[in-house]
Amino acid sequence: MEGVLRVLGTLVLALQDPSVGTPDQSSSIDILTLIFEGSLIGQIVLLILLAFSAVSWGVVVYKNMQLKKAARQSAAFLDVFRRSSRFSEVQAVCPTLSASPLVALFQAGYAELNAQLRGTADSRPDAGASRPTLRSLDAVDRALLRAATVEVSKLEHRVTFLATTASITPYIGLFGTVWGIIMAFQSIGAQGSTSLAVVAPPIAEALIATGAGLFAAIPAVYFYNDITNRVKKAANEMDDFAMEFLTIAERNFT
Repeated sequence: MEGVLRVLGTLVLALQDPSVGTPDQSSSIDILTLIFEGSLIGQIVLLILLAFSAVSWGVVVYKNMQLKKAARQSAAFLDVFRRSSRFSEVQAVCPTLSASPLVALFQAGYAELNAQLRGTADSRPDAGASRPTLRSLDAVDRALLRAATVEVSKLEHRVTFLATTASITPYIGLFGTVWGIIMAFQSIGAQGSTSLAVVAPPIAEALIATGAGLFAAIPAVYFYNDITNRVKKAANEMDDFAMEFLTIAERNFT
């Protein structure tokens, strides 16, 4: 980066030469013209940055919708879970709230709970009307943990692309900047002039690449942090729900 700044400083000094004069109207710079008439490498750099930006915005919109729906349905599910007196009543509403990660945890714990209770009842045919009991609360805990891991992975899916965009696009933009500066020196050498009409187009192309890299990277950094924090919040909510489920299971079936 220091070398790039030094080269830019050299070009600025060259442009300050009195022989440069005042540019006429034909020397004005149009950004779209610079892009379409720029070098092939510069255009490829901009296309890559545009692709990264478009995909990252798509990820942001998708994850925002997914997390909002999950949070809304999780709140509704918790309300049903805490008001219901039987797990079977909670199970009945699960299909309508499938976007909530808590539903997956409940179904995993409920399935393990039922399997153990049925096994206990089958192994004690002479127990009469006695209440079946859990053989292993740890097994229920492990079922909840496995479900939570799967659900967190679903919420984190595609988020790493934002981190990749935030990390790599500034360097792609920097490559475009360096390439534009090289083109500027080639123009100076070929035409033997440091006039604005000669130097400005490649320098402007270089700065456009820098700006495009930052335009792709800055939103990606912000939304990566935002989405990661929301996923952590959802993971904490899953941990709390698992503890609540285990407490109820231990109180009623051990």
